[in-house]
Formats: sequence, structure tokens, C-alpha cells
Amino acid sequence: MGKGGVSIPDEEWERFLREAEAGTQGAPEEPSARARMVARRLREETGRPEGWRAHQPARRRRGKGWYAVGLLVAVGLLVVALDPGRVAGWFGGGGGESAPLASESERPDQPPATESADQLPTVKQPFKGSPAARWGDGTAGIGMPAARATGWMSKEQVGQALDRTRDFLAASSLDPGVLRGERPRKAIALINPHQQDVQDYLATAFRAPSRENDPLLLFSRFAKTKVRPLGNVVKTRGRITYREGERGAVEVTTDVTYVYPVVRAAAGGDEVARTIVRREVVMSWDNPAKVVVRPGMFSLVSYKVDTTNGGCDTFTGYLTPEFGSERAARGPGDGPEVDPYDRSTSMDARMREAGDAGCGTATRS
Repeated sequence: MGKGGVSIPDEEWERFLREAEAGTQGAPEEPSARARMVARRLREETGRPEGWRAHQPARRRRGKGWYAVGLLVAVGLLVVALDPGRVAGWFGGGGGESAPLASESERPDQPPATESADQLPTVKQPFKGSPAARWGDGTAGIGMPAARATGWMSKEQVGQALDRTRDFLAASSLDPGVLRGERPRKAIALINPHQQDVQDYLATAFRAPSRENDPLLLFSRFAKTKVRPLGNVVKTRGRITYREGERGAVEVTTDVTYVYPVVRAAAGGDEVARTIVRREVVMSWDNPAKVVVRPGMFSLVSYKVDTTNGGCDTFTGYLTPEFGSERAARGPGDGPEVDPYDRSTSMDARMREAGDAGCGTATRS
């Protein structure tokens, strides 16, 4: 479960079900196939590791059916401010600290400042030279709105749905086992089993990943034989918002950028690479009197992902970051330049900007 999140007993959601059914005419409907999955990939391509301005081609992908095209951007933040009297340690016992930014409550109006070109990441300071150095750890970096009565839910029920939404983000993109390549069972258990198109995708994605059935659309996973996450901290920046959706549902939108430091799986490796993933997941907490859904679960409306240094047009089911020697062998991508930390542009706007370009070029990592 997410840090600070509240686990909702099934009995409580059963109570919601009974309340929703009372006084409601007509039988619940099967959830419509509203989910659309979108993905865009970036692979690091630069021969300038000394400046840590990684060029990363991003292949824009189109799916079929309820698949659309996604995009990437990241949070607008300030340059990292390290205490000159300390060594900044980011993974417990590192001996340093940096003042974190306040939670993101709305989209920033500009990208974060550019860091000094000599700020290379290290095993002790894997976020050095990155705006993420001042982001929150795990779910602490995800801004949560105040709950209010919306649609079919009371204020208390909305608060519980928001907490469980955060639980899903933690289980899908922050869980240490999932990051090591394990199946995200806790996250999948929160998705409405009656949404057949999504269930078909989930059944296929881990068995035979492909462009259309890629687990990375919803989950962050690394192949443990190739790389391993460095430490226990993932930096995040983003926010959760909500509104009344179809049939009085509470429609929740999550827009979060995750920064994963990794090293090679081989023993003794100390070169640090960063993979940056931005996901926008829209989910519907449906009224069970109107939609067939199990208490405590949500239906997916849409999900989009964009990844920096995670693979470009590779569909192995795992994020595949590259390191310095691999980046040096590649040239710039053929798509537009993208700042993966710039969250001032919406995902949809970035998609329009990208057009039909192939692997774009990330200005930094």
C-alpha cells in the first residue's frame, strides 16, 4: 500500500454497495470498454555522459482498437540545492539532505532550471544533477486533493477512493518486488475484473508482451538479470485530481513522473543510470448500482506513459535503460527534443507536439 495510504476494508465497500443499490432502479451495466492505452518510449542516446545531458530517442507508438498515442513530460522544478557542508545521501544513511519541494497542486507554468553540466549521479547521490533531487520519496511526492462529496460518493467515500488510488500507484510503480520484475498482483487486484478489454490486455501483457499488450503501460518493471534498482527510493512528482464522471462515478486522474536510479546487475557495477517514467492514469470509481464492479475496485478510463531511457520500440515487458558506453554508440533520435522533467505541458499537448516523429531526443536525464 502507498505511504500514508489507508487500506479500505471490503466490508466498508460492501456497505457502499448496499447504499448505492437502495432506491436505485434498473440493473447495473457492464463497464464499457473505455480504456485506451498509450505509450511512447525514449532510449538514451548520447556520447556526452560527462554533462549528463542524455539524448534519448523516443518512439511514438500507435495501437489499435482502444489504444491511442501517448507522450512524456516531467515536473517543472527548481535546481537542486545541496547543503555544501554535507554529502547528500538519498538511500538511507547517506549522510545528506536537501530541502524538498512542496507538493504539486497544479500544473507548473515552466520547466525546472538546468543544472550544472558536471553534476553526475553517483551510487551515494543517484539524483545528483537532476531536479528530482528535491522531489518527494515514493508516494510523498504525489499531491493529494481534499476530499469532497462528488457524484455517488460522500466526502468520506471519496477520501477512501483517493487513498486506494494512491495505493494503486504504489503497487504498480513503486513496489520493490514489481520493480525487480515480479507480477504486480496487488495493483491488478484493484482493477475491475468485469472490464473485459482490460482483463484481456492483462492476461496477455506478461505472457507475450507486444506493442499493443505492453505491461509497461501501467507498471514499472526492470529485468533483474540486466539491471537492478539502486537503493529503496524512487523520486516522484505529480498530483491526483478528480471530478464527477459518467453515471455519477468519481473519475480520478493521476499524473505522476517517477525517477528510477539503476546500476548494472553484474556485481561491482557503480555507474548510475536513470530511467524516467511519466504516467497519466484515469480511473472511474463507479456506482455499483449502475455499473458492474466489485467494491473497492475501479474501472480504467485511459492510461498513457512516456519513458526516458527505458527502451525505444522494444517490447520485452521490461524497462531497458542504457549506460554510458551504450549511449555513446548511438546518435540523436529523429524526433523532437523533450525535457523529461518538464511538467508544464500536458500529456495530450506533448502528444500533439510529437506528431508522427520516431525516437525523440531527451535534453537531460
